[in-house]
Amino acid sequence: MVIDSESFSSKWEHTMIIAGLVLGLLAAALHAYIFVLESFAWTTPRARAIFGTTEEEARATRQLAFNQGFYNLFLGLIAAAGAVMTLAGATAAGAALLVAGLGAMLLAASVLFATAPAQRAAAAKQGALPLLALILLLLGVIG
Repeated sequence: MVIDSESFSSKWEHTMIIAGLVLGLLAAALHAYIFVLESFAWTTPRARAIFGTTEEEARATRQLAFNQGFYNLFLGLIAAAGAVMTLAGATAAGAALLVAGLGAMLLAASVLFATAPAQRAAAAKQGALPLLALILLLLGVIG
């Protein structure tokens, strides 16, 4: 079987884009989970352990976390909508939403990494999926 370079390139690009979309959806799901933790479970022992806060700190910052949770939800919804629109064929609008959502996630993780040394592991986890998704999408687009 002979595979011409154009066919191989096209399949590789398609694979990279699909992998990027899957990672984008996983990043959106992670941000939905963070939304639940920050907006509804902030003062629970599990959320306090995840975010490294004491019971007193959690109570004092509950309103801030509630609001921040919605930011995470909205970023996830933007990225998910972009991925779904891209898969449905609205590639220009979908890609714009996907890159905006993933880019904002990555930048937020970068700010956390740069400003909170104690939270660097969390920032790396938060930023890994958007970073990988953006890289794969870029590889798929540039071929």
